[in-house]
Amino acid sequence: MERSTVYFTDFRMKNGQNHETKLRKLMQAAGMDKIDFHGKYVAIKIHFGELGNLAFLRPNFARYVADYVKELGGYPFLTDCNTLYVGSRKNALDHLDTALRNGFSPYATGCQILIGDGLKGTDDVEVPVNGGILCKTAKIGRAIMDADIVISLNHFKGHECTGFGGALKNLGMGSGSRAGKMEMHSAGKPTVDQELCIGCGACVKICAHDAPHIADKRCTIDHTRCAGCGRCIGVCPKDAITPAHDETFENLNCKIAEYAKAVVDGRPNFHINIVNQVSPNCDCHPESDAAIVPDVGMFASFDPVAVDVASADAVNRQPVNPMSILAERAGAPDRFSGTHPTTNWRSGTEHAEKIGLGSMDYELVTV
Repeated sequence: MERSTVYFTDFRMKNGQNHETKLRKLMQAAGMDKIDFHGKYVAIKIHFGELGNLAFLRPNFARYVADYVKELGGYPFLTDCNTLYVGSRKNALDHLDTALRNGFSPYATGCQILIGDGLKGTDDVEVPVNGGILCKTAKIGRAIMDADIVISLNHFKGHECTGFGGALKNLGMGSGSRAGKMEMHSAGKPTVDQELCIGCGACVKICAHDAPHIADKRCTIDHTRCAGCGRCIGVCPKDAITPAHDETFENLNCKIAEYAKAVVDGRPNFHINIVNQVSPNCDCHPESDAAIVPDVGMFASFDPVAVDVASADAVNRQPVNPMSILAERAGAPDRFSGTHPTTNWRSGTEHAEKIGLGSMDYELVTV
């Protein structure tokens, strides 16, 4: 695959500059205006942050991107899909409340918010994965697939399962419905916590395979019938049904890459990584530990693989924050595997390159 171009600007501010002017200049230099936005619906895929976490991107960044999209004639909206785990974003109502509490109001960001997979995380579209090896199809939030253009606006940070989270993870895992997230995280089938189950039968009604059964006011799932779609997880009112979470980290990274390819295939897409507050864990955590390295800057590209690799390379050139968990772990040369030794982020980017999503070989242009 040919070398991709990634554009970069740091966080140094001269007189007359601020984050908005530098990001706008970056988007212009990277050629985002070459996309025909006129009259098009534009999904800005972002992470709104779990309640208690303070490392997620400030809403200002979303405003800068949304305003530029509107200037180019597009109709932007911010979007994310519901979480598989039980937290403050497990359904659309809680998710919207969390987004608002974290500052993502239409007044602050200049555009509306749509939760991609609907009220209970079950509103998805099964999308073919061109070249998929582990996933032949991907279950993607319907609102995201309805958009004409996709922009990923990513907080680049560490991750306890994938090494880091950037464009690939925001697009792949983040755009998956709750059923899609289960497919990525799990090799097995969901199970029921009998103490939480109230025997309401919501899982029975939504299952197309007659797998859940109610007996003595408690549900059990017949794994010989279960297809592993995870829809029962989304409709359970007591969060009694849980996924297996038994997939290997390498396969998880590969599945995320395949889901990301399903999201962007066949339509214009553009990717921005904001590399600041590089926390060791995902913004899904209800807390944010000290950054593992100093803030780096902003990266942009039409290639989601190249922008992630360029961001990772830049982080790996930074000194270790002496107050971080990485310093406690002796500050390994690879900042991400050093923070989480069981992870290998390259398994995801290498697989993404293999299936034609992008290139790990890039030219870095400083703006």
